[in-house]
Amino acid sequence: MSDFNMNVTPEIEMLTEICKENSRIDASLYPKYDVKRGLRDINGKGVLAGLTQISNIVSKKVIDGEEVPCEGELYYRGINVEDLTKGFLDEKRFGFEEATYLLLFGRLPSRKELDDFCKILAAQRTLPTNFVRDVIMKAPSKDMMNTLSRSVLTLYSYDENPEDISLPNVLRQCINLISVFPMLSVYGYQAHKHYNLDDSLYIHNPEKNLSTAENILLMLRPDKQYSPLEASILDLALVLHMEHGGGNNSTFTTHVVSSSGTDTYSAIAAALGSLKGPKHGGANIKVVSMFQDMKEHLEDWSDEEEIKGYLTKLLHKEAFDKRGLIYGIGHAVYSISDPRAQIFKKFVRQLAEEKGRMKDYELYATVERLAPEVIAKERRIYKGVSANVDFYSGFVYSMLGLPLELYTPMFAIARIVGWSAHRMEELINTDKIIRPAYKNVLEEMSYEPLKSRG
Repeated sequence: MSDFNMNVTPEIEMLTEICKENSRIDASLYPKYDVKRGLRDINGKGVLAGLTQISNIVSKKVIDGEEVPCEGELYYRGINVEDLTKGFLDEKRFGFEEATYLLLFGRLPSRKELDDFCKILAAQRTLPTNFVRDVIMKAPSKDMMNTLSRSVLTLYSYDENPEDISLPNVLRQCINLISVFPMLSVYGYQAHKHYNLDDSLYIHNPEKNLSTAENILLMLRPDKQYSPLEASILDLALVLHMEHGGGNNSTFTTHVVSSSGTDTYSAIAAALGSLKGPKHGGANIKVVSMFQDMKEHLEDWSDEEEIKGYLTKLLHKEAFDKRGLIYGIGHAVYSISDPRAQIFKKFVRQLAEEKGRMKDYELYATVERLAPEVIAKERRIYKGVSANVDFYSGFVYSMLGLPLELYTPMFAIARIVGWSAHRMEELINTDKIIRPAYKNVLEEMSYEPLKSRG
């Protein structure tokens, strides 16, 4: 293999130090100019950076003129996600396609509208001729998010009108990407497993009469078999992950990049790059890895004092990855509860019973109960903490037999719906590009003026 761009030489190390020396910004300048280091201030309050009608998050309510934490609520186009999921779960049907229609078009579909929309999605569930062979199978990456991004950018070359950002064309592109994301993700993993891990290669075509969740399991498994409960819970996971306001990193990226007038493939690839980051899309992998380490170090999984001791070591940077975090506990917005986790948890136990994983489930439930108590004792926190959706999603994916490499792509398969809705909203409401303002603080830093070279 060529060593092109693969070695960090001493010269690169030296240049890196020069770059660091001349690129640091005095931390005191951020509060001086009231510049937030992200989309949230030091007290956890969101920085208003745009408007959206796609979804709404409620974590506080005003009582007697004061904001107080409340049970978390999440609304898709004005509909409480708890009510939305209850509707399709009670009727024992899949919800991904219905929720996709809701987010894209702003209202729930009639039965005929939903049937017609499902046919559109099914018809789009195909890749260009030889795309799997020529793109996905060539130079397979060990990282599925890299594979997914590369595939999305390559689809640009197969589109006859890739640069056309008229609303009908963008909608067409978004619906196509929503339809093929499961194929790109699963096929990318199959190529990695075959070429990098020397395993058997399976490429199963999706079936038009099946839901998105069913097709994912069908394409992933060698025997194409799955239980109704497995498909139902995967469908629920996709619905709960598909949208979470305009301020999360990848969706904000979608808005910013779309506002430049770029093409759909570039905008979605940028969102994928954001989601790939471990601070955004990779949290459930951290949860699963943390629990694996926990199980290796606990002598008795039911001993609450021993569990508390391990959680305390996590906070003291003495266990697992020594980052001082209990993964899956706490959220940037929610404090008392994450509604997605509350909905999800009701069905996790059913799957654990079906899979014979109740001992694992009891450990997760115990940690969920004890972690806020340990954190409150060890840390100063400005708001309460509770389990977030990532706490249980990784456990569910492991019970479904999904490999770790596909955990973040599963997030992307769901979130492409939200990104598409936000891209359409941005294009509909953008009249002109407004450049963000940046403060030049060079004069306040200890730079010496550059001298001309002789």
